[in-house]
Amino acid sequence: MNAAEAGALTDDAFLGGALAILQPAEGYRAGLDAVLLAAACGAQAGKGARVLDAGAGVGVAGLCVARRVVDAHVTLVEREPVLAEIARRNAARNELEARVRVVELDVAEGGAAINRAQAGGSGEDVPAGAYTHVIANPPYYAEGRGTRPPALLKAASHQMADGALDQWCRFLATAAASDGLVTIIHRADALGALLDGLARRFGALRVLPLHSRAGEAAHRVIIQGRKGSRAPLSLLQGLVLHGEGHAFVPTIDAVLREGAALDW
Repeated sequence: MNAAEAGALTDDAFLGGALAILQPAEGYRAGLDAVLLAAACGAQAGKGARVLDAGAGVGVAGLCVARRVVDAHVTLVEREPVLAEIARRNAARNELEARVRVVELDVAEGGAAINRAQAGGSGEDVPAGAYTHVIANPPYYAEGRGTRPPALLKAASHQMADGALDQWCRFLATAAASDGLVTIIHRADALGALLDGLARRFGALRVLPLHSRAGEAAHRVIIQGRKGSRAPLSLLQGLVLHGEGHAFVPTIDAVLREGAALDW
């Protein structure tokens, strides 16, 4: 595959124009979930953050972290060469290539992908146990459930094989440093599978339900855990995204427009 196979690209502003992101005009397009994930990951300037964005696509979440945390070093992991190439272009055009690199690996292969890349010694590996923060926005749907998206890249971004979510959790745990944080955003109805995959590898799990509006059921969850911790699970009060009409509440508006961290 080459960049031309992505078809037409759009040039979209994120973080109030602080990031300019190329992404395919058709198929899966990064948006609110990626920005919320980046804001929730806990990385802070001055802490030597080493961040891995698993299944990064065109790099929105990881690049949002790199823009907010001025000394963070970010690795974007993506299996689709066409998306990985766009992610490299996005890092360069936002002048972040000195702190952001792209590695082509399949997260769905679990920790074996990391171990094999290290053994190959290509210089484009993902060191095991090296990352203080690992983040992911996995595909939201299982293969064979619902209509498969017609475009290859859209299908790859939206769907994963049965059992693949556990492999994603293996990958994240292998990459995370001791005491490192994992942060995932996913559908609310995937919470059971997420807890099953994470609880065997991370402790101090915190679940933040996300509600479009007050009184509505949560449609997304953000879940975070710490490698090596034995602290119990916490279910937090849900976060409402929209207030009156279509406007975002001030906390979320600051995340989207100003690149603020999500204090949760």
